[in-house]
Amino acid sequence: MTWQASVEQTVTGLGYDLVEIERSPAGLLRITIDMPHVNGQPDQFVTVEDCEVVTRQLQFLLEVEQVDYKRLEVGSPGIDRPLRHAADFQRFLGSEIDVTLKQPIGATGTGIAVNRKKFRGTLELGSQPDSWQIVWSDAPPVKPGQRVSKKRPPIPMQAMEFTLAEIREARLAPIVDFKGRKPAANAEVAPLVDDPVNLQE
Repeated sequence: MTWQASVEQTVTGLGYDLVEIERSPAGLLRITIDMPHVNGQPDQFVTVEDCEVVTRQLQFLLEVEQVDYKRLEVGSPGIDRPLRHAADFQRFLGSEIDVTLKQPIGATGTGIAVNRKKFRGTLELGSQPDSWQIVWSDAPPVKPGQRVSKKRPPIPMQAMEFTLAEIREARLAPIVDFKGRKPAANAEVAPLVDDPVNLQE
């Protein structure tokens, strides 16, 4: 078993998902973790305490595995969280994502450039098992405050279907929204609590 596999086994054994392992030439070892997704439940977020628990366990593991590093950093994924497994894509259905393909799929006579590899769109299920698609429009976005005529023709949408084997990288699109990222289309929103918490207790 490789040390990377041992890291994943340790992280999942502690009840977290391993999102990414990154090593820098300067000796930084960065481990990104996330809370497991439970269908129908709102996403929970990794806390500082969670990172401390994982850090302590990984420091011991990496010493046993004799992994050479100068600094260990354990953190949560940012707004451009990578999507690596089928469960990640299922979790973020309805979200805006960026996809980079291994090979371009454009063809003459379509709206997709022949050499295009990068796409941004809304993640949806594909028409075939174990496939996904993103849907987007190349029309410029409507500016804030701009009025849109009701007679305006619908904006043409494009779709690209892919499998995990065809993509080089996929990430959540880093869209800054001060109201928070919209829940995925298949997620249920937690009901509001009528009684506010008394912070003075």
